[in-house]
Amino acid sequence: MKLQKSTRNDLEDIKVHVKLKLAATWTSFMFLYIYVDYFHLYMPNSIKDLISGIVFKFEITQAFLLIALTSVTIPALMIFLSVVLTAKFSRWTNIIVATIYIPYTLFNLAGEAWPHMIFGAVIEVILLLLVIWYALKWPKQ
Repeated sequence: MKLQKSTRNDLEDIKVHVKLKLAATWTSFMFLYIYVDYFHLYMPNSIKDLISGIVFKFEITQAFLLIALTSVTIPALMIFLSVVLTAKFSRWTNIIVATIYIPYTLFNLAGEAWPHMIFGAVIEVILLLLVIWYALKWPKQ
């Protein structure tokens, strides 16, 4: 094994545990998920539709709002669960949830998709694929 000579300008680096990588990836996903929806409010007629009780083609009902909150709660909880679940359970939970959220993310592009929505969805899918990859490559003991 060849040792590299350390210099004054070398930066210290640490190995980041896969649980923290997963939590950070889900956190990034959540920021994008929320901001894409937030910026949607700046699109023409968005506020008018909200006031009239419509989101996309769906009537705003108690059931709709519960489903919408659930769709945000699951990835938000994944930030926490990625850190606290046992490795085996965390691995499979991350793989399953990320796999489900890929088509869900793409479904959000149905209808009128502006460039910011497409950009956000592409980055969100990349982050979800990264979650799956980290989970699949989880180091063995």
